[in-house]
Amino acid sequence: MLLRCEAVGKRYGRGRWILRDVDLSLAPGDVLAVLGANGSGKSTLLRILAGVARPTTGRRTGPVTARGAAVGYVPDRFTAPDRLTAVSLLTHLGRIRGLTTTTARDRAGRLLDRRALAGGPDAELRTLSKGNARKVALAQALLVPPDLLVLDEPWSGLDAAAHTALAGILAEVAAAGGAVVFTDHREALARTHATAVHTVAGGRVGRRAGPVAAAGDLSALVVLTRPGGADPAGVRDFPGVPDLPDLPDLPGVPDLPGVLGLPGVLAAERRGAELHLRVDPSRTDAVLLAVLRDHWSVRAVTRPESEAAVASRPVAAPRPSAEPTPRSTAR
Repeated sequence: MLLRCEAVGKRYGRGRWILRDVDLSLAPGDVLAVLGANGSGKSTLLRILAGVARPTTGRRTGPVTARGAAVGYVPDRFTAPDRLTAVSLLTHLGRIRGLTTTTARDRAGRLLDRRALAGGPDAELRTLSKGNARKVALAQALLVPPDLLVLDEPWSGLDAAAHTALAGILAEVAAAGGAVVFTDHREALARTHATAVHTVAGGRVGRRAGPVAAAGDLSALVVLTRPGGADPAGVRDFPGVPDLPDLPDLPGVPDLPGVLGLPGVLAAERRGAELHLRVDPSRTDAVLLAVLRDHWSVRAVTRPESEAAVASRPVAAPRPSAEPTPRSTAR
């Protein structure tokens, strides 16, 4: 066991309890997603797990709490002297963590190259967008291979390519025997990348069970196909989505981070040559506009009120046939 929280509670001064009686464990290879509303205590829990904040009650124990254990932490807001360049900041932080200047600069350069930082390693922090600043924040957490990687809203502001790269980093840390904890407000995305999902509500932390599809009762279903079964010239595919016609049927595999990055998309699933999207009903029109602009064909849309139906409602109603359609007698 890398880390264990036992009866952990947290409050500031004599204020209300932010967290109460938290019990959770992290083992090598675990990737834990934490969900909760704004102000629920998610960030406080992450600070305790990272060792940045002390619990008011209970204890945080395990090998990862020992001196010399490597903990990588990316807060929701990453601040640094804005006149420094990205590589200068990372080199300085690497030296603080015991690396030589040469090693720190080399690792910083490789991490920033992998993140495809806009402006390159010598870009000043003050010139970076929120997404690119997040790339620098993630790079500093990886300068020393972490035993525990703690990420607060890590996908916020990232482009599709960085979105996919981040998913790979989580998998790499877990495969190397580390543990990962991250927060996100999208349950479908959390379940895609996590081995377990916990929720924070009313100061209590509980494990969430059940498939993502269970949330589909309140979502719209959008079914897409590739135009003509292939990419016509100039057609841009969603970043991170493989060529669908060449894939076997993979129902239940929502590992499509590029599509999940579209505002309003809750989950995505490949079904042969079709792409099925679960969409927030209030954002259905915006999602349809986005996919049509990218030259996808919309095969069907099922609104929440007809989710119980087996067949999706077609986008365009078919013309009435000249002959009546025979009724099936099969039962």
